[in-house]
Amino acid sequence: MTELPELSGKVAIVTGASRGIGYGVAEALIARGDRVCITGRNEDALKEAVEQLGAERVIGVAGKAHDLDHQAAAVERTMAAFGRVDFLVNNAGTNPVFGPMADVDLNVARKVFETNVISALGFAQRTWHAWQKDNGGAIVNIASVAGLAPSPFIGAYGVSKAAMINLTQQLAHEFAPRVRVNAIAPAVVKTKFAQALYEGREEEAAAAYPLARLGVPSDIGGAAAFLTSGQSDWVTGQTLVVDGGIFLNAGVG
Repeated sequence: MTELPELSGKVAIVTGASRGIGYGVAEALIARGDRVCITGRNEDALKEAVEQLGAERVIGVAGKAHDLDHQAAAVERTMAAFGRVDFLVNNAGTNPVFGPMADVDLNVARKVFETNVISALGFAQRTWHAWQKDNGGAIVNIASVAGLAPSPFIGAYGVSKAAMINLTQQLAHEFAPRVRVNAIAPAVVKTKFAQALYEGREEEAAAAYPLARLGVPSDIGGAAAFLTSGQSDWVTGQTLVVDGGIFLNAGVG
């Protein structure tokens, strides 16, 4: 980013943001003047992302999203560096298993829930107590269209994202009126995380979408920027589907 916008005075934490959707969200928030803390497991990748986004306004805190000490460190370092945490975008996620639910390893299923759901709750609790409870703000949970309908062979992931959508509603109800909580449910976005779903057959995969392309991280970044802006001040507890129209094909035989 060659020219930094005027500071907005707002600060965000974006988890799982060294690449992919999280990076796209961080980029969108920085582009409007927010300062941002990004997290990720790989310290080298995180450092590179901080440099690319602009170290003047971005800090990185490496660690595993479900680790309680990491959650505490991310919030504490953000407060120390910027003095506030207005926005939280829970993007960190995992999907290490592919196959039918009948055969899924229960320990793997626990890992999926620990990373995709429990970590989101942990970060939400910490930002709430550190700043948002008294000062307001917004939380955005990155869910998935897999949480809205059966998702063959990635069922554990889909169930965890369905839980995240319900978590969004629970937190929206409890945190109102000071904090708005919404979710985004993307379809396939071109990231390393989703590569197995389109690699080597992108044109074929994109043909199923009415908008004739797969998503890119900036599509989700724009949605997250909207849901953390004053333009969405009367929106809470909702799940915004960002899917290139793929759900329009539901029921088409």
